[in-house]
Amino acid sequence: MKRPTHANTSWDFAKFEVCAHKWLDVSEDDYGVSILNDCKYGCSVKNGVIGLSMLKSAIDPNPEADKEHHEFTYSIVPHEGDWRKAGTVERAYVLNNPATAVIKQNEGGTFDPEYSLVSCDSENVVIEVVKQAEDSDDVILRLYENYNRRTDCTLSFGKEIAFAAECNMLEETAATCDDDLTFADRHISFRIMPYEIKTFKVKLK
Repeated sequence: MKRPTHANTSWDFAKFEVCAHKWLDVSEDDYGVSILNDCKYGCSVKNGVIGLSMLKSAIDPNPEADKEHHEFTYSIVPHEGDWRKAGTVERAYVLNNPATAVIKQNEGGTFDPEYSLVSCDSENVVIEVVKQAEDSDDVILRLYENYNRRTDCTLSFGKEIAFAAECNMLEETAATCDDDLTFADRHISFRIMPYEIKTFKVKLK
């Protein structure tokens, strides 16, 4: 979502705060600054000043609401080029979902040196959700395109695929499924349109 940093109209002036989550970016042609955060939903950019709303709390029905200890993290990321070149989206996800290390003990066996249940070969396609289906043991994937770019991409899985189909957000396969979807071995290939959201149902062997 692109927004102006000026207040030339009454509409602009009324936007003393706008919604944003995980990140915002102010860029020129070859330089910019991204502000990342892990739990804030409001921001403003006026007269060269970037602001994050730390807390916005109602006073009714509880005038004492949210008067407690709050913790949050934000990060200032200067960069060359625009937010795409800077990898701002990936950095924001890393801040919000840091890697977790697990020590394996006493069960025997070994871990693979490198393993991923699913990964995508296109940096502009974000895998947002990986979950078990509501009515089966299938895996549900929800992903979206975030560069405003038509993309042919491939998902790679850590296990072989028995079946894959596009479905709606209710996890129902529909007649309007993507005809370009193909799967073989451990890979699913498809085309995604600019800013499109896709949901897949996958059965792993």
